[in-house]
Amino acid sequence: MWSDVVTPQGIMGIFGKPDHVKMTFPDVQVQNSLPLSLICDNIRDPGNLGTILRCAAGAGCSKVLLTKGCVDAWEPKVIRAGMGAHFRLPIITSLDWDTVSNYLTEDTRVFLADHFWQSIPTETTSSSNKAIDYGWISTDPRRLHKIQEDDYYSSSDEEDGEDNKVQEIPNIPIQSYYEPWARGPSALVIGGETHGLSLESLLLAEKSGGRRLFIPVVPGIDSLNSAMAASILLFEGRRQLKPSS
Repeated sequence: MWSDVVTPQGIMGIFGKPDHVKMTFPDVQVQNSLPLSLICDNIRDPGNLGTILRCAAGAGCSKVLLTKGCVDAWEPKVIRAGMGAHFRLPIITSLDWDTVSNYLTEDTRVFLADHFWQSIPTETTSSSNKAIDYGWISTDPRRLHKIQEDDYYSSSDEEDGEDNKVQEIPNIPIQSYYEPWARGPSALVIGGETHGLSLESLLLAEKSGGRRLFIPVVPGIDSLNSAMAASILLFEGRRQLKPSS
């Protein structure tokens, strides 16, 4: 009667949401964790998030960070899809972008999962370098936090008025996912399939000297499922960080 599925497993428990700071994790998981963090950017599908968490645990991620806009990590569908991943690594939820870096070491480089093999135009190749021109970047003004003009690029169209301000995007290099990138503390950002990468994630990648990672697919295929992309990139990151595994 209480289950949210048609054919429940036959057993149910009700618990308080655990605090990752107070949780302890299996020794084997801690011993095999790598300097690889996962940042989930507006992942809204419960099945996708659960699968991503399962991949993160299997790849040996040290932690998973969820920004505001992601589905609740402790929602029943996410827990079922996670298959125990919730209890094998720290999951830190509901983060504002201006606090994400607090959970990363200073030498961590941030990388972005990107399905567009496309260079961002420079001033010499294009007169427009605004985020609104790129469908794979979210420009929802409600998701943009205050950005200091002295630190990051900003631009506005005065003729269109205050409500139509646009943000210029950083020129972040792109490379194939199998080329070397995980050579030290690394963080991977996986964006939601509906809105794509947030502009804040690009700014964080630029600040850390990160790159966009491209997974090539055959012509005619638009993109990979976010959970599938996370799996490919996380295990490639593991391979690069731990070649003997």
